[in-house]
Amino acid sequence: MPYVSNDPASWPVIYSSRITNYFVVASLTTVVYDWALTFGQEFELVWMHRWSLMTVLYICVRYLGILFSVLQTLASLPVSITDEVSTILYFLWIWIPVVVNAMLGVIMMIRIHAMYQRSRMMLIFLAVVLLTATIASAVISGMANIGVSGVEKVLSGYHLCGIYISPDDIRLDDETFIPTTVWEILAWFLAVWIVIKHFRELRQSPTGSTAGDCFTVLIQSHMLYFVAFATMSCFYLGELSSKIQFSSSTGSAAYFGIFQITQMVQMFVLGPRLILSVREYHTKLVTDSDEGTGMTSITFQEGGHVSTGGVV
Repeated sequence: MPYVSNDPASWPVIYSSRITNYFVVASLTTVVYDWALTFGQEFELVWMHRWSLMTVLYICVRYLGILFSVLQTLASLPVSITDEVSTILYFLWIWIPVVVNAMLGVIMMIRIHAMYQRSRMMLIFLAVVLLTATIASAVISGMANIGVSGVEKVLSGYHLCGIYISPDDIRLDDETFIPTTVWEILAWFLAVWIVIKHFRELRQSPTGSTAGDCFTVLIQSHMLYFVAFATMSCFYLGELSSKIQFSSSTGSAAYFGIFQITQMVQMFVLGPRLILSVREYHTKLVTDSDEGTGMTSITFQEGGHVSTGGVV
């Protein structure tokens, strides 16, 4: 049954919800705008290419992002919904980021594996760490949300999609982010280390400029992604403060809204671009090769040489 209250003490919650809703709509606009902006590249570099694991990951991340944004917007509308629908929306809101972060981890693992000259030991190491982090996040999220149920709240005639969850479960759910953070920091350091190593090798060799250009493309997209992740992490840590997490003030609502936008950009804007940037570079290499410039596609081989082969 819906929770109904006409207590004036609930008015700050209503104002806070309205402010947050503006940011939710802004998040949806950002994701959809980026999709529309890059759809031409997507059609050419994804839909028109032979399907692969990276193709599936791109499509899943891109369109789960749009679905997630739409669901968030629907949940924020001040309309009547049942408790069951509230529960479904909440669990989608919790689990879609867990699934998408796992997919982004696979994308990053494949990129780093290529950068490390397709080392089997590095692939095994990355796979074990990523699998451990993903399982840990899933287990923590599952434990934190056992028994959680949605509820429709009607505060002074204003409809809200709410949940019943204990403060202890909220704190446990916040820990879901820790394994993902460990993985992202590890991936960043591994990428930076190999890029520095290869650029040192390129200084000593008159050849291998294509490899240098490739590493530049990889590290640029990786850097933008990690900066967005680091920014989102800072907001997430600030959100753990009880003064923000359990506050209904305007400032807290704006803070949470900015966090939402940052999370959307990191996962659903820069995430798909990790694939688009490399495929666009590969297409340019193939085109230049056809024109006789002698450039070839991206495959990292022993000693830093580049030969025609697969794409990251």
